[in-house]
Order: sequence, then structure tokens, then C-alpha cells
Amino acid sequence: MNLNEQSKLAKPTFNTRRGLMAVLVAATVFGGGVIRDAHAGSMSSWGPKWTGNGELELPAGYHTWVFLGSPLTPHALNDGKAGFPEYHNVYIHPEAFKLYRKTGQFPEGTILLKELQLTMPGTHDDGSRVEASGRGYFPAARNGIDIAVKDGKRFKETNGWGFFNFGHHAPPYAKTAAAAPKDACAGCHIANADNMVFTKFYSPILNAK
Repeated sequence: MNLNEQSKLAKPTFNTRRGLMAVLVAATVFGGGVIRDAHAGSMSSWGPKWTGNGELELPAGYHTWVFLGSPLTPHALNDGKAGFPEYHNVYIHPEAFKLYRKTGQFPEGTILLKELQLTMPGTHDDGSRVEASGRGYFPAARNGIDIAVKDGKRFKETNGWGFFNFGHHAPPYAKTAAAAPKDACAGCHIANADNMVFTKFYSPILNAK
């Protein structure tokens, strides 16, 4: 092969240059789109999922979320009439948690998931029992899930939050749930919670330094 032939091979043809240009343009235009889509996907990965008829899907993997706290109101301390006699194990997705820590506000799409957990049978009148750590209340079987979702457009009539009951019983829970009527949950939060969330129960974690 002579020098002239080598030069022809090394020099890109017009078609080759045009193809390279098309690749660069596609990378610039569609690459940016991929980044935006990936970002949108990351947001939707922690936000709520809705069915075609507007029901909320039960999130997967919530036991890996940030655990905020676990209030307890047993029957024995409420004349046998506690509305929720179980532990209230409350979880929030790590991304929503990070945004709250930055802004002091729950972002749109926040899911606060409350999984109820029964106490072990008591041996005293107040429902407590004695274990190696002392006398008290100890968690037993899971017993239901309630969820609150922040969505200002979807839930305008209940101050931007919707409430859902996936069953008050042992797993498996319902896979989807419709929003509860205002007087079932939202009314209590409107009357008693701080901006719809009982943050005083979770502030040690929400506001930890």
C-alpha cells in the first residue's frame, strides 16, 4: 500500500463525517432527554403510584424506608376502647425525608406509611408484661396499614393530604385502596395535627442533627 492509499483510508469520507455528526446531535438532544427522564423516573420511584380509577397502590419495600417513630395507645390505658391499640410504626421514603430535612416541609408526593403492630399479650391489668429488659409493652404481629399522601391538587378539600386504609388485620394487606372520606381520617388531622401531620411524635427523627 502506497502513501497516497494510506492517506485516503485515514481521511474520513463525507458520509462518515455526516454519520458522526448525526451521532453527536443525537447524543446532545436525546442524551439531555434521557437525563431529564431519568430524573423524572427517580422522582416517580418514591412518589405514590395510582391505578386507572384513582386508587393508591401499596408501596413496596417500605420496611427499608426511614423509620420516624412508633406511638402506642393500648386498650388497657384507654378503658378498652383505643381507636388504634397497636404500635403505630411510621415510615417515610428516604428521598422525601431528605427534602423535608432541607426545607422543613413535606414535599408533594410524600407518603407517610403507618403499619400497625400488636403488643404481646399482657400479664398485668394495664396490658403490660415483664421481659428481660423490664416491665412494659412489646411488639408482636403486624396488624394493618394506613397511609397519608401529600398531593395538593388531588386532595384540595382535605388540606392537600389524602388518607388510605389497606386493612386493619394481619398481612397480606390490600394491594390498592381508595381515599377515605374526610370524616374518617382527615377531619381528625385537620382538628388536631400540626399542618395535617402529627410531627411532634416524629420530630426527634425528622429534625435530628
